[in-house]
Amino acid sequence: MNIQSSRTTMAEALNTALRHALRDDPSVHVMGEDVGALGGVFRITDGLAAEFGDDRCADTPLAESGILGAAVGMAMYGLRPVVEMQFDAFAYPAFEQLVSHVAKMRNRTRGKLPMPITIRIPYGGGIGGVEHHSDSSEGFYLHTPGLHVVAPATVGDAYGLLRQAIASDDPVVFLEPKRCYWSKENWSPAEPVAVVPPIGRAVLRRTGTAAVLITYGPSLAVCLEAADAAREEGLDVAVLDLRSLVPFDDETVCAAVRGTGRAVVVHEASGFGGAGAEIAARVSERCFHHLEAPVLRVAGLDIPYPAPLLERHHLPGVNRILDAVRRLNWPDTGVGTRTESGGEWYAVGA
Repeated sequence: MNIQSSRTTMAEALNTALRHALRDDPSVHVMGEDVGALGGVFRITDGLAAEFGDDRCADTPLAESGILGAAVGMAMYGLRPVVEMQFDAFAYPAFEQLVSHVAKMRNRTRGKLPMPITIRIPYGGGIGGVEHHSDSSEGFYLHTPGLHVVAPATVGDAYGLLRQAIASDDPVVFLEPKRCYWSKENWSPAEPVAVVPPIGRAVLRRTGTAAVLITYGPSLAVCLEAADAAREEGLDVAVLDLRSLVPFDDETVCAAVRGTGRAVVVHEASGFGGAGAEIAARVSERCFHHLEAPVLRVAGLDIPYPAPLLERHHLPGVNRILDAVRRLNWPDTGVGTRTESGGEWYAVGA
Protein backbone atom coordinates (compact mmCIF):
# COMPACT_ATOMS: atom_id res chain seq x y z
CA MET A 1 0.00 0.00 0.00
CA ASN A 2 1.14 3.54 -0.78
CA ILE A 3 0.92 5.74 2.33
CA GLN A 4 2.83 8.75 0.99
CA SER A 5 -0.30 10.88 1.19
CA SER A 6 -1.15 12.47 4.54
CA ARG A 7 -4.76 11.26 4.10
CA THR A 8 -4.51 7.70 5.32
CA THR A 9 -7.18 5.05 5.81
CA MET A 10 -7.47 2.85 8.88
CA ALA A 11 -6.77 -0.15 6.65
CA GLU A 12 -3.48 1.41 5.53
CA ALA A 13 -2.51 2.23 9.10
CA LEU A 14 -3.16 -1.35 10.21
CA ASN A 15 -1.16 -2.67 7.27
CA THR A 16 1.70 -0.34 8.20
CA ALA A 17 1.59 -1.48 11.82
CA LEU A 18 1.89 -5.13 10.78
CA ARG A 19 4.71 -4.32 8.33
CA HIS A 20 6.67 -2.41 10.95
CA ALA A 21 6.14 -5.14 13.57
CA LEU A 22 7.36 -7.83 11.14
CA ARG A 23 10.36 -5.66 10.22
CA ASP A 24 11.34 -4.84 13.81
CA ASP A 25 10.88 -8.25 15.45
CA PRO A 26 11.65 -11.59 13.75
CA SER A 27 9.49 -13.40 16.29
CA VAL A 28 6.32 -11.77 14.88
CA HIS A 29 4.32 -14.04 12.56
CA VAL A 30 1.04 -13.17 10.83
CA MET A 31 -1.37 -16.01 10.13
CA GLY A 32 -4.95 -16.57 9.03
CA GLU A 33 -7.27 -17.41 6.18
CA ASP A 34 -6.30 -15.66 2.91
CA VAL A 35 -3.79 -13.32 4.59
CA GLY A 36 -0.98 -14.37 2.22
CA ALA A 37 -1.17 -13.81 -1.54
CA LEU A 38 -4.67 -12.31 -1.36
CA GLY A 39 -3.75 -9.90 1.43
CA GLY A 40 -6.85 -10.67 3.48
CA VAL A 41 -10.49 -10.07 2.58
CA PHE A 42 -10.12 -6.45 3.68
CA ARG A 43 -6.52 -6.22 2.34
CA ILE A 44 -5.09 -5.49 5.78
CA THR A 45 -2.18 -7.89 5.11
CA ASP A 46 -1.66 -6.71 1.52
CA GLY A 47 1.93 -7.23 0.36
CA LEU A 48 3.24 -8.72 3.61
CA ALA A 49 3.76 -12.26 2.28
CA ALA A 50 5.66 -10.91 -0.73
CA GLU A 51 7.91 -8.78 1.49
CA PHE A 52 8.49 -11.14 4.43
CA GLY A 53 7.82 -14.59 2.97
CA ASP A 54 5.12 -17.20 3.39
CA ASP A 55 6.55 -18.39 6.70
CA ARG A 56 6.14 -14.92 8.31
CA CYS A 57 2.73 -14.22 6.73
CA ALA A 58 1.09 -17.60 6.38
CA ASP A 59 -2.20 -18.76 4.90
CA THR A 60 -3.94 -21.32 7.08
CA PRO A 61 -6.70 -23.91 6.59
CA LEU A 62 -10.30 -22.80 7.23
CA ALA A 63 -10.18 -23.94 10.86
CA GLU A 64 -10.24 -21.11 13.39
CA SER A 65 -9.77 -23.40 16.39
CA GLY A 66 -6.71 -24.87 14.69
CA ILE A 67 -5.34 -21.40 13.87
CA LEU A 68 -5.55 -20.24 17.47
CA GLY A 69 -4.37 -23.58 18.84
CA ALA A 70 -1.28 -23.33 16.63
CA ALA A 71 -0.74 -19.77 17.86
CA VAL A 72 -0.75 -21.01 21.47
CA GLY A 73 2.01 -23.48 20.64
CA MET A 74 3.99 -20.82 18.78
CA ALA A 75 3.73 -18.42 21.72
CA MET A 76 4.88 -21.15 24.11
CA TYR A 77 8.03 -21.47 22.00
CA GLY A 78 8.79 -17.74 22.07
CA LEU A 79 7.08 -16.42 18.93
CA ARG A 80 4.57 -13.55 18.69
CA PRO A 81 1.71 -14.72 16.49
CA VAL A 82 -0.77 -12.23 15.06
CA VAL A 83 -3.94 -14.08 14.10
CA GLU A 84 -6.61 -12.75 11.73
CA MET A 85 -10.12 -14.17 12.27
CA GLN A 86 -11.46 -12.69 9.00
CA PHE A 87 -14.96 -11.93 10.37
CA ASP A 88 -16.23 -11.49 13.94
CA ALA A 89 -18.47 -14.53 14.18
CA PHE A 90 -15.88 -16.75 12.52
CA ALA A 91 -13.96 -16.57 15.80
CA TYR A 92 -16.59 -18.54 17.72
CA PRO A 93 -15.19 -21.99 16.78
CA ALA A 94 -11.90 -20.85 18.37
CA PHE A 95 -13.57 -19.74 21.58
CA GLU A 96 -12.56 -22.86 23.51
CA GLN A 97 -8.90 -22.26 22.66
CA LEU A 98 -9.26 -18.63 23.66
CA VAL A 99 -10.94 -19.18 27.02
CA SER A 100 -9.29 -22.43 28.11
CA HIS A 101 -5.73 -21.81 26.93
CA VAL A 102 -4.95 -18.30 25.62
CA ALA A 103 -6.54 -16.53 28.59
CA LYS A 104 -5.32 -18.93 31.27
CA MET A 105 -1.85 -20.12 30.25
CA ARG A 106 0.15 -17.34 31.89
CA ASN A 107 -1.70 -17.71 35.21
CA ARG A 108 -1.64 -21.52 34.97
CA THR A 109 2.16 -21.51 34.67
CA ARG A 110 2.61 -18.83 37.37
CA GLY A 111 3.95 -16.41 34.77
CA LYS A 112 6.51 -18.75 33.22
CA LEU A 113 4.70 -18.91 29.89
CA PRO A 114 3.40 -15.55 28.62
CA MET A 115 0.92 -15.57 25.75
CA PRO A 116 1.99 -12.75 23.40
CA ILE A 117 -0.81 -13.43 20.91
CA THR A 118 -2.74 -10.72 19.09
CA ILE A 119 -6.13 -11.87 17.79
CA ARG A 120 -7.31 -9.41 15.13
CA ILE A 121 -11.07 -9.55 14.64
CA PRO A 122 -12.84 -7.36 12.05
CA TYR A 123 -16.09 -6.64 13.90
CA GLY A 124 -19.35 -4.73 13.92
CA GLY A 125 -21.96 -3.78 11.35
CA GLY A 126 -22.67 -0.99 8.94
CA ILE A 127 -21.31 -2.67 5.80
CA GLY A 128 -24.45 -4.52 4.71
CA GLY A 129 -23.16 -7.90 5.83
CA VAL A 130 -25.43 -10.74 6.85
CA GLU A 131 -25.28 -12.75 10.07
CA HIS A 132 -21.82 -14.09 11.03
CA HIS A 133 -20.33 -11.00 9.33
CA SER A 134 -21.51 -8.13 11.54
CA ASP A 135 -21.46 -9.32 15.14
CA SER A 136 -20.19 -7.20 18.03
CA SER A 137 -18.83 -9.90 20.30
CA GLU A 138 -16.79 -7.84 22.75
CA GLY A 139 -18.97 -8.96 25.67
CA PHE A 140 -17.66 -12.53 25.39
CA TYR A 141 -14.06 -11.38 25.54
CA LEU A 142 -14.22 -8.71 28.22
CA HIS A 143 -15.95 -11.22 30.52
CA THR A 144 -12.97 -13.60 30.19
CA PRO A 145 -10.21 -12.82 32.73
CA GLY A 146 -6.73 -12.98 31.23
CA LEU A 147 -7.53 -11.15 27.98
CA HIS A 148 -6.98 -7.55 27.01
CA VAL A 149 -9.70 -6.17 24.74
CA VAL A 150 -8.99 -3.18 22.49
CA ALA A 151 -11.16 -1.37 19.93
CA PRO A 152 -9.57 1.52 17.99
CA ALA A 153 -11.79 4.16 16.40
CA THR A 154 -9.21 6.41 14.73
CA VAL A 155 -6.46 5.90 12.18
CA GLY A 156 -3.73 6.82 14.63
CA ASP A 157 -5.05 4.47 17.29
CA ALA A 158 -5.34 1.67 14.74
CA TYR A 159 -1.59 1.86 14.18
CA GLY A 160 -0.47 2.66 17.70
CA LEU A 161 -2.69 0.22 19.57
CA LEU A 162 -1.88 -2.62 17.18
CA ARG A 163 1.85 -2.08 17.68
CA GLN A 164 1.31 -2.06 21.44
CA ALA A 165 -0.85 -5.19 21.26
CA ILE A 166 1.79 -7.10 19.30
CA ALA A 167 4.51 -6.00 21.74
CA SER A 168 2.46 -7.04 24.79
CA ASP A 169 3.26 -10.27 26.62
CA ASP A 170 -0.45 -10.67 27.36
CA PRO A 171 -3.01 -11.87 24.81
CA VAL A 172 -4.93 -9.03 23.17
CA VAL A 173 -8.26 -9.32 21.36
CA PHE A 174 -7.94 -6.52 18.81
CA LEU A 175 -11.37 -5.52 17.50
CA GLU A 176 -11.17 -3.69 14.17
CA PRO A 177 -14.36 -1.79 13.21
CA LYS A 178 -15.03 -2.88 9.64
CA ARG A 179 -17.03 0.18 8.71
CA CYS A 180 -14.05 2.36 9.64
CA TYR A 181 -11.52 0.54 7.45
CA TRP A 182 -11.82 3.10 4.66
CA SER A 183 -12.28 6.20 6.78
CA LYS A 184 -9.46 8.69 6.20
CA GLU A 185 -7.60 11.02 8.51
CA ASN A 186 -4.56 13.25 8.31
CA TRP A 187 -2.03 10.84 9.76
CA SER A 188 1.63 10.43 9.03
CA PRO A 189 3.51 7.16 9.37
CA ALA A 190 6.68 9.17 10.07
CA GLU A 191 5.95 9.50 13.81
CA PRO A 192 3.03 7.14 14.24
CA VAL A 193 3.34 6.06 17.87
CA ALA A 194 4.43 9.21 19.69
CA VAL A 195 0.94 10.68 20.03
CA VAL A 196 -0.94 7.45 20.79
CA PRO A 197 -1.81 6.85 24.47
CA PRO A 198 -1.19 3.32 25.75
CA ILE A 199 -3.65 0.45 25.99
CA GLY A 200 -5.85 1.04 29.01
CA ARG A 201 -6.25 4.79 28.61
CA ALA A 202 -9.43 6.47 27.41
CA VAL A 203 -9.40 9.77 25.49
CA LEU A 204 -11.89 12.64 25.67
CA ARG A 205 -12.51 13.35 21.98
CA ARG A 206 -14.83 16.28 22.63
CA THR A 207 -15.46 18.38 25.71
CA GLY A 208 -18.94 19.33 26.95
CA THR A 209 -20.89 20.25 30.06
CA ALA A 210 -24.42 18.82 29.63
CA ALA A 211 -23.60 15.10 29.44
CA VAL A 212 -20.93 12.69 28.27
CA LEU A 213 -21.33 9.98 25.63
CA ILE A 214 -19.11 7.01 26.55
CA THR A 215 -18.31 4.85 23.54
CA TYR A 216 -15.65 2.98 21.53
CA GLY A 217 -14.93 1.56 18.09
CA PRO A 218 -17.42 2.21 15.28
CA SER A 219 -19.83 4.16 17.49
CA LEU A 220 -17.35 7.00 18.07
CA ALA A 221 -18.12 8.70 14.75
CA VAL A 222 -21.87 8.38 15.40
CA CYS A 223 -21.49 9.92 18.86
CA LEU A 224 -19.50 12.85 17.50
CA GLU A 225 -22.26 13.44 14.94
CA ALA A 226 -24.86 13.22 17.70
CA ALA A 227 -22.92 15.74 19.79
CA ASP A 228 -22.98 18.17 16.85
CA ALA A 229 -26.74 17.70 16.55
CA ALA A 230 -27.21 18.16 20.30
CA ARG A 231 -25.38 21.47 20.19
CA GLU A 232 -27.99 22.74 17.74
CA GLU A 233 -30.55 22.01 20.49
CA GLY A 234 -28.48 23.92 23.03
CA LEU A 235 -26.92 20.86 24.71
CA ASP A 236 -23.13 20.82 25.04
CA VAL A 237 -22.27 17.11 25.01
CA ALA A 238 -18.84 15.55 25.58
CA VAL A 239 -17.66 12.38 23.83
CA LEU A 240 -15.32 9.90 25.51
CA ASP A 241 -13.53 7.21 23.47
CA LEU A 242 -12.70 4.23 25.71
CA ARG A 243 -10.25 2.65 23.18
CA SER A 244 -9.62 -0.19 25.63
CA LEU A 245 -12.35 -2.21 27.37
CA VAL A 246 -9.83 -4.31 29.31
CA PRO A 247 -7.92 -2.74 31.04
CA PHE A 248 -10.69 -0.22 31.77
CA ASP A 249 -9.81 3.41 32.46
CA ASP A 250 -11.95 4.15 35.51
CA GLU A 251 -10.03 7.34 36.26
CA THR A 252 -10.75 9.12 32.97
CA VAL A 253 -14.31 7.81 32.73
CA CYS A 254 -15.21 8.89 36.26
CA ALA A 255 -13.63 12.31 35.77
CA ALA A 256 -15.74 12.86 32.64
CA VAL A 257 -18.94 11.73 34.36
CA ARG A 258 -18.32 13.80 37.48
CA GLY A 259 -17.72 16.83 35.26
CA THR A 260 -21.15 16.59 33.64
CA GLY A 261 -23.32 14.57 36.06
CA ARG A 262 -24.97 12.75 33.17
CA ALA A 263 -23.78 9.87 30.98
CA VAL A 264 -24.94 7.70 28.09
CA VAL A 265 -23.06 4.55 27.06
CA VAL A 266 -23.26 3.81 23.32
CA HIS A 267 -22.22 0.60 21.54
CA GLU A 268 -23.37 -1.66 18.71
CA ALA A 269 -23.54 -4.90 20.69
CA SER A 270 -26.86 -5.98 22.19
CA GLY A 271 -27.67 -4.15 25.38
CA PHE A 272 -28.63 -6.99 27.72
CA GLY A 273 -25.58 -8.18 29.66
CA GLY A 274 -23.28 -6.19 27.40
CA ALA A 275 -20.35 -3.83 27.88
CA GLY A 276 -22.73 -0.94 28.52
CA ALA A 277 -24.22 -2.73 31.52
CA GLU A 278 -20.78 -3.14 33.09
CA ILE A 279 -19.80 0.45 32.36
CA ALA A 280 -23.08 1.83 33.75
CA ALA A 281 -22.63 -0.23 36.92
CA ARG A 282 -19.05 0.96 37.43
CA VAL A 283 -20.03 4.59 36.88
CA SER A 284 -22.98 4.28 39.26
CA GLU A 285 -20.82 2.71 41.96
CA ARG A 286 -18.05 5.30 41.68
CA CYS A 287 -19.94 8.47 40.76
CA PHE A 288 -23.33 8.05 42.46
CA HIS A 289 -23.20 11.31 44.41
CA HIS A 290 -22.26 13.24 41.26
CA LEU A 291 -25.03 11.87 39.02
CA GLU A 292 -27.97 14.10 38.11
CA ALA A 293 -29.77 11.27 36.25
CA PRO A 294 -29.44 7.50 35.78
CA VAL A 295 -26.74 6.28 33.42
CA LEU A 296 -28.46 5.30 30.16
CA ARG A 297 -27.48 2.88 27.41
CA VAL A 298 -28.02 3.09 23.65
CA ALA A 299 -27.12 -0.25 22.13
CA GLY A 300 -27.93 -2.74 19.41
CA LEU A 301 -31.28 -4.45 19.83
CA ASP A 302 -31.45 -7.78 21.69
CA ILE A 303 -31.85 -9.78 18.48
CA PRO A 304 -29.61 -11.76 16.13
CA TYR A 305 -27.98 -9.38 13.67
CA PRO A 306 -30.67 -8.40 11.13
CA ALA A 307 -30.70 -8.40 7.33
CA PRO A 308 -28.79 -5.53 5.68
CA LEU A 309 -31.91 -3.48 4.91
CA LEU A 310 -32.81 -3.46 8.61
CA GLU A 311 -29.42 -2.84 10.23
CA ARG A 312 -29.92 0.94 10.35
CA HIS A 313 -32.76 0.30 12.79
CA HIS A 314 -30.63 -2.08 14.84
CA LEU A 315 -27.48 0.00 15.15
CA PRO A 316 -27.36 3.02 17.48
CA GLY A 317 -27.97 6.11 15.35
CA VAL A 318 -27.95 9.83 15.97
CA ASN A 319 -31.68 10.01 16.73
CA ARG A 320 -31.58 7.25 19.34
CA ILE A 321 -28.59 8.89 21.03
CA LEU A 322 -30.32 12.27 21.04
CA ASP A 323 -33.39 10.66 22.59
CA ALA A 324 -31.23 9.41 25.45
CA VAL A 325 -29.54 12.79 25.94
CA ARG A 326 -32.94 14.47 26.15
CA ARG A 327 -34.08 11.90 28.72
CA LEU A 328 -31.11 12.84 30.92
CA ASN A 329 -32.32 16.38 31.26
CA TRP A 330 -35.19 16.07 33.68
CA PRO A 331 -37.37 19.16 33.92
CA ASP A 332 -38.94 20.53 37.07
CA THR A 333 -42.41 20.33 35.57
CA GLY A 334 -43.62 17.68 33.31
CA VAL A 335 -44.52 18.61 29.80
CA GLY A 336 -42.99 15.76 27.83
CA THR A 337 -42.39 14.54 24.34
CA ARG A 338 -42.62 11.12 22.77
CA THR A 339 -39.31 9.53 21.81
CA GLU A 340 -38.39 7.04 19.11
CA SER A 341 -36.94 4.59 21.58
CA GLY A 342 -39.95 3.05 23.20
CA GLY A 343 -43.12 5.03 22.84
CA GLU A 344 -42.89 6.29 26.42
CA TRP A 345 -43.30 9.87 27.51
CA TYR A 346 -40.10 11.53 28.59
CA ALA A 347 -39.92 15.13 29.70
CA VAL A 348 -37.51 17.36 27.84
CA GLY A 349 -35.41 19.85 29.73
CA ALA A 350 -34.88 23.41 28.73
